[in-house]
Amino acid sequence: MNFPDFVELLGMFELDGEPVSVTECKSGNINKTFVVDTSSGTRYILQRVNENVFKDPDAVMENILHVTEYLRRKIIERGGDPTRETLTLIPAKAGGYAVRFRDGGYWRVYAGIRNAIAHDKIERPGQFRNAGYAFGDFQRLLADFDTGKLHETIPNFHNTPVRYHAFKAALEADECGRAASVAREIAFIEEHSWLCPVITDGIESGKIPMRVTHNDTKLNNIMMDIETDEAVCVIDLDTVMPGSLLFDYGDAIRYGASNAAEDEKDLSQVYIRPELFKEFTYGFIEGLGGKLSTHEAEAMTISVAVLALELGMRFLADYLSGDKYFKVLYDDHNLDRARTQLKLVSDVLEKRGELEAIVESAL
Repeated sequence: MNFPDFVELLGMFELDGEPVSVTECKSGNINKTFVVDTSSGTRYILQRVNENVFKDPDAVMENILHVTEYLRRKIIERGGDPTRETLTLIPAKAGGYAVRFRDGGYWRVYAGIRNAIAHDKIERPGQFRNAGYAFGDFQRLLADFDTGKLHETIPNFHNTPVRYHAFKAALEADECGRAASVAREIAFIEEHSWLCPVITDGIESGKIPMRVTHNDTKLNNIMMDIETDEAVCVIDLDTVMPGSLLFDYGDAIRYGASNAAEDEKDLSQVYIRPELFKEFTYGFIEGLGGKLSTHEAEAMTISVAVLALELGMRFLADYLSGDKYFKVLYDDHNLDRARTQLKLVSDVLEKRGELEAIVESAL
């Protein structure tokens, strides 16, 4: 779209001022995101929701509205600033908080978070701990929220047994004749399939409580103060759903405490860094403020292995199916990704005693 198109689109929302610039943000992988500066000096975030991923965008928006309205009340109660500490959706002039534009897109606008930035990688000591605190605090604020109000916008997103069965189906189909070349990876998954029901069985038995989960706990989904690095706001709430906080914790450690990128070819470089594990864990538990059950605490370390295995199975299933879901840059990209996740599973299990001692010391 050109600038006049954006002006027309933005004119459908209750903005403070006229748009003077619209700049695409390249870091997002799912939605199309643009930074909008206006004549009043107010900044907004314009997004087109990816309907290939989110089949029911209205349900996504309902979840976000429920959660942000609840967070706003809780933040005000504790004397905070809800305009900085949670997302604010901008109303559409025709009603609601999203519009269907003539390009066919489903669009929404958020207020910008003042004097804050999202980091793609850890740049200074303490940032990962601050991120842990923010995600823990997100759980604390929403501890009494009725999860029955939320839609499951991506069914079975972190249902690891379901992911295992999907992997088995892809293996049986072997659409591209690749199964024989990954016998070692297949054997590893089978050997470690006992991990799959660890969290889901806990939820079903009631030992692990159902909570509001973010489900995309990467560092760049935290806005941090430009000057102090203090975590200001948890963003990207599209995948907010009912689940276990172990999904959020395990995935954050899996991604953020790994020494290597998700597609590292040299597996000797793929391992969990205990010092980063400690940083995030201490921040997360402090942010929770005591809102942690005994069973959740006991499963924190193993949750990292569960989430790594889950993603490894997803990458390998996609590889076996011809790379249909994840975007790939070369032929064996998904295989390299799968191998890094399976190596993390091994590393977490090898370091389990050391990592569990860190969790225990943080409680």
